[in-house]
Amino acid sequence: MSDSRVNLGKQHPAAYKALIALSAEVEEAAVTAGLDPLLVELLRMRTSQINGCAFCLRMHTRDALKKGENPDRIAVLPAWEETGCFSETDRGALRLTEAVTRVPDGHVPDTEYDAAAAVLTADQISAVAWPATVMNAFNRVAITSRYPVGG
Repeated sequence: MSDSRVNLGKQHPAAYKALIALSAEVEEAAVTAGLDPLLVELLRMRTSQINGCAFCLRMHTRDALKKGENPDRIAVLPAWEETGCFSETDRGALRLTEAVTRVPDGHVPDTEYDAAAAVLTADQISAVAWPATVMNAFNRVAITSRYPVGG
């Protein structure tokens, strides 16, 4: 791992602060749309799992636990489709989050979007797509900068 990586957040702090502000706005919109704040953390975690971002995954796992998320749901999050731990709303949100995160794999296929739309309102669809979008940006900042993740 290179110690000479530029820390993007420190190099352009105004841009990083704007991303943090956008994240807060998006979280507020998700709650206003009726999404559980714990679900928002799970969506952030799932995005970070897909992108392989250890820094963000650790941070949002800790945030979810502090907010009261069940450790069992966190443990099975990568295999959410195989469990009974998630509501239909959770499943629709996770499905859409994965599709948004994996844009190169099919540009948010109609099948995935329609499955999410069957259980989410229009406000909730937007409120799920925005955290996925913002989290993907944070993952890229952390991964590019090689934000440290210690033991």
